Amino acid sequence: MPSFIQAQLTRLQPDLRIYRIGEADAPVKGTPDADVLDWIEANGCMLITNNRASMPAHLADHIALGRHVPGIIQLPRHMNMRMVLDDLWLIWAAAQSDEFRDQIVYLPLQQ
Repeated sequence: MPSFIQAQLTRLQPDLRIYRIGEADAPVKGTPDADVLDWIEANGCMLITNNRASMPAHLADHIALGRHVPGIIQLPRHMNMRMVLDDLWLIWAAAQSDEFRDQIVYLPLQQ
């Protein structure tokens, strides 16, 4: 997740827990996708990513092993930051805790 998005979401909701790969308490940069999925499952975190290439296959493998994730949010290649922030805020504010379980949700929510 770009640091700008993290900063803006934290500004909107200071108690929102946001981890970035490579920062303290999160997996290090370069962590294999399968290990990132294990981490988000263990920590109850949704993943926000721009990894369109390999993440869908890794998620399918993860689920085939009987594992689960709270959800993955796929950022668009060309982001309108305002729309991305609005969609992420809407997901955080309105979604049920298991609404996106084992799914990849693609932004923007409305086209």
